[in-house]
Amino acid sequence: MMMMGDSFGSMASLFFLWATVQQIFPDHLKITIKELLLSSFQQLCFAQRVLIRRYQVSDHFTNLFSPYVEIHFPESDEFSFNQAFSAIETYLDSKSTNKSKHLRGSQVKESKGLVLKRNEAKVRDEYQGANVWWEIVVDKDGNRYYKLTFHNRTRSLITNISYIKYVVEEGKSIIVKNKQTRLFTNNLSTQWVFGQNIWRSIEFEHPASFQTLAMDPKKKEEIVNDLIAFRNGKECYKKIGKAWKRGYLLYGPPGTDKSTMISAMANLLNYNTYDLELTAVKNNSELKKTAYSNIQQVHYCD
Repeated sequence: MMMMGDSFGSMASLFFLWATVQQIFPDHLKITIKELLLSSFQQLCFAQRVLIRRYQVSDHFTNLFSPYVEIHFPESDEFSFNQAFSAIETYLDSKSTNKSKHLRGSQVKESKGLVLKRNEAKVRDEYQGANVWWEIVVDKDGNRYYKLTFHNRTRSLITNISYIKYVVEEGKSIIVKNKQTRLFTNNLSTQWVFGQNIWRSIEFEHPASFQTLAMDPKKKEEIVNDLIAFRNGKECYKKIGKAWKRGYLLYGPPGTDKSTMISAMANLLNYNTYDLELTAVKNNSELKKTAYSNIQQVHYCD
């Protein structure tokens, strides 16, 4: 690239020299000098074209014979956030914390411990014997993307079989596991705005768990196994054409730990909890709109 800059500098020098010639030399010498300068300028232009062509050919052959493949995962795709980007970022943070030499620490509000994350742009990963390299890149416009580099001989393993799918699913699983669950309560229908603002929420911090829940051990184990099977059975429900939902009927007088049981379920599954206040809805239509407006299951509490 320095040679290209030198060529442009030489052409600029020729133009400056010609301006000087016009002011100093007599007319009979100007013609000869002009022809000499034009000849030099043409040679420089030809050399410039050859040089540019050489770089283009060099890049073409480099790409043609390089054994490595690159895949880019932009942070945003056509003005919408790319969910794969955050999943990849979470996955790489979890994989490289123990090996990274550069870390950054942060503590979320009311968090019990310090969260350590990698502070390196490049990360190496291994999957079924294949080495891959991840790199966070920021382009000239400030847009971020993850660049995945791998050898062409592992293309099928990385793209067509399992690695990318594994990374994205593992990252999403970690996000769900680490997310702060919330307790939602429905607003009065008079406060809804075009079908929005149906729910308000706060952070859910109930300490209940099945380890601390007082109940028959066998029944407790049965419920825990059933909940875990439900959580892991989304694809099974989809294959047989059934809605992915599970219902439990809890009954008994106040103080028999019905709400504690629901809190233990929510903490086990890491699900948000929805407390449906029936006095806040006027009719069956509003009840349906309220129930179907949330993303996850609605948990009915008294």
